[in-house]
Amino acid sequence: MTVSIWQADGTQPLREVDVLVIGAGVIGCTAAYFLRQAGREVVITEARDLALGASGRNAGFMITGLDVYYHQAIAHYGHAAAKELWALSARTVRTWREFAKRGDVPLRECGVLLLAESAAEAADLEQAARALEADGIPIEFHSRDPLKRGYHAAIFQPFDGMVQPVALAQAIFAQSGATLIANNEVYAIKQLAPERVLVESRLYRFQARKVLLCTNAYSALLEPYFSGKVVPTRGQVLVTAPLRHTALETCGYSNYGYMYFRQTFDGRLLLGGARHLFKVQEQPTYEDRVTEPVQAALEAYLRQYFPEVEVPIERRWAGIMGFSADGLPLVGCLPEKPDVGFAVGFTGHGLSLGAAAAERAVDHLLKGAPIGVFDAARLG
Repeated sequence: MTVSIWQADGTQPLREVDVLVIGAGVIGCTAAYFLRQAGREVVITEARDLALGASGRNAGFMITGLDVYYHQAIAHYGHAAAKELWALSARTVRTWREFAKRGDVPLRECGVLLLAESAAEAADLEQAARALEADGIPIEFHSRDPLKRGYHAAIFQPFDGMVQPVALAQAIFAQSGATLIANNEVYAIKQLAPERVLVESRLYRFQARKVLLCTNAYSALLEPYFSGKVVPTRGQVLVTAPLRHTALETCGYSNYGYMYFRQTFDGRLLLGGARHLFKVQEQPTYEDRVTEPVQAALEAYLRQYFPEVEVPIERRWAGIMGFSADGLPLVGCLPEKPDVGFAVGFTGHGLSLGAAAAERAVDHLLKGAPIGVFDAARLG
């Protein structure tokens, strides 16, 4: 997110806006929706275009939960925080479902399987299932592989599903009523006075009352505050040609979420993950390119667990996620720029927690409302 003096020499037109959202992914568009619901006029600006970052490169899983199993979340964050996070995740999934149904977005409410690849993970899954049941969350635990593909155990969450993620972002943007300025890199943000923020970009100099950063992996390129707090991390995916027969009725995670798969709405098998096998190469990086080692690992997984799939692989891609230092989203306002809020650092779970984080970011930016477990102040 750098801009040369030749591309923008400081004479760009000055554009006054009420609230400027930076980032036109699913989180930015959702924040714009909540801002409009609060009666504010909203402009979204984006370095590329709508949903061209991680929002348009993920698997489209609407999965309730965190990046760790529920009993592990209780141990790591505390029981009250884990329950709050689960409730916020469930609220997020309901919000996507509402947006999708209003916008006629491809959506399948098929549930999700969390699958164990080893006996040790099966034991963890059973502990997670018991903790979920103790908190009244209606899941199904399977001590054997319900897919009969070589897994050791599973949790089925019937209330989850999958969506077309680009169509979801497009629908949210359409419902927000915001204005989008695409292909416009931001390179400086300055708090000039209360409710007077200057945002310098390639096409405009914006003067805004409030600014909300929804820049996820790219946040540290705009603001040093996020250095070490949000780490750019690559995720890779492959997708096959359409299958002749249905291989999977639901979507699935395995190996603690490091592997994930689903069938697309036109019958292809999508498989992603394997980042954990090559951590040095995959984090930190802003390069959204595929690599041979990860793609080879994905192909090996495909052969092991879906040996009947013999159609060609037709597409491979990568996306850059923003991993927070402790696995939870960061919501707040910049310490030296109180009218600049943010909702970033989703650790690959933007479709699990993004809507709730965007709503809390908007409420905090406009009204100073408490942020709860997402409060970035926890990281100092």
